Amino acid sequence: MTQDTQKIDATLLNSLVGYRLRRAQLAYFENFTATCTEQGVTPGLFGILCVVRDNPGLTQTAVANAIDTDRSAMVSAVDKLEKQGLIERRQSDSDRRSYALFLTDEGVRFTENLHKKVLAHEAHFEQVMNKGEKEWLLGMLERIIELDHPEG
Repeated sequence: MTQDTQKIDATLLNSLVGYRLRRAQLAYFENFTATCTEQGVTPGLFGILCVVRDNPGLTQTAVANAIDTDRSAMVSAVDKLEKQGLIERRQSDSDRRSYALFLTDEGVRFTENLHKKVLAHEAHFEQVMNKGEKEWLLGMLERIIELDHPEG
């Protein structure tokens, strides 16, 4: 048995929640990224589309805060989505210095179609869960997030 094929003891690592979360995130995200990339967007752009779909008229700053991303990165991301004809910027009614974001008609169609593909991706991972475990997992992950980010 060579070093490359021998059984490696990872007892310590496997006892750490953070390590297991990271391994699960890598497995999940690889598949999720492929799903998004097939449609010409990144997972981050999909996140923006979802927030704007559910909250039309939010400013770029509010969307950046909602998905926990840097405001400066939002400008470039929104530029990409605007060039694809999926999002449009409009002058904000509440702050003339800001832009409000809205999905275009094509953006609505695109987001709904991608959402269906993402749900199929989710189903791939849900097949290992028993009834009620998805809700339990989502609740647990939310509590972990809120532990260090109580503002949401």
